[in-house]
Amino acid sequence: MAHRNARLTIHGRRLLITRVVDQGRPVAHVVKELGCSRATGYKWLQRWRAEGDAGLRDRSSRAHHQPHKTPAQLEARVCQLRQERKLGARRLGPLLGMPASTVHAVLTRHGLHRLAWLDRPTGQLIRRYERDRPGELIHVDVKKLGRVRDGGGWRILGRDSLEHRRARTAGRVGFDYVHCAIDDHTRLAYAEIHPDEKTDTCAGFLRRAAEHFATHGITRVERVMTDNALAYRRDRAWHQALTDLGATARFTRRYRPQTNGKAERFNRTLCDEWAYAQPFTNNQQRADALPAWLHTYNHHRNHTSLGGKPPISRVNNAAGHYT
Repeated sequence: MAHRNARLTIHGRRLLITRVVDQGRPVAHVVKELGCSRATGYKWLQRWRAEGDAGLRDRSSRAHHQPHKTPAQLEARVCQLRQERKLGARRLGPLLGMPASTVHAVLTRHGLHRLAWLDRPTGQLIRRYERDRPGELIHVDVKKLGRVRDGGGWRILGRDSLEHRRARTAGRVGFDYVHCAIDDHTRLAYAEIHPDEKTDTCAGFLRRAAEHFATHGITRVERVMTDNALAYRRDRAWHQALTDLGATARFTRRYRPQTNGKAERFNRTLCDEWAYAQPFTNNQQRADALPAWLHTYNHHRNHTSLGGKPPISRVNNAAGHYT
């Protein structure tokens, strides 16, 4: 990913090299077309000549020398006291002779800034877990949503409206089953809407989800975690799909949906930002909005668990290339 304020993306930098080196055009003309300065154009040209394509990647903006950086021994002491005494930054600061803001910055760097993320008896960090590489674990779940009547549901008509009462007496319109898959390491997600959650439907979804992940650089699925529904535990079609992918099955603890927490959290985001984000006038309108929302989720939506970056950034970094 390019820096937030970068004038050229990776693609733009390659265009610069192509037009200047391959086509022999002047740098001054090319940078005007690409909307950047001559200094920027000559900078990327010089880096490319020195390092090749690797020179077109962004470099860290961190300073080479930080004379006022908190020593590593002191940071270790801050973390130790945090885990031993479970105190906040304002109380740890006087104990260590440090400003509370500095203590908080140290705790944030080490992921200890939330007391709720610590195990009280031991002080160990238990709030977050994630696999080390893309594809190591895929979470799969199904979200059941009521279909939207033609003309809209109660969110448009109102719960006490005459139209809504008449629609209810006309009978139910059924449910949509949104099958979701999310990669544990990258949070890259895939979803499809189906009329049921039968075994063949689940198996077909898993195969297409694996194809989706493969097109984004996650070429192998090692494990798939689901709940204990019979379609996942006993069905032959599901286990055959796992076998064809070379993956093994993992199941949540019974009556503990937290085990599949990333899928459950994705379902909540799915409802908040897609299914109930706006009043839809019919079911097809809602279904048509899903692909665009998924693209936004994977490529543009900032995730707090990923340091404010979208899931695709982790896929690219893990694969060693940029988009």
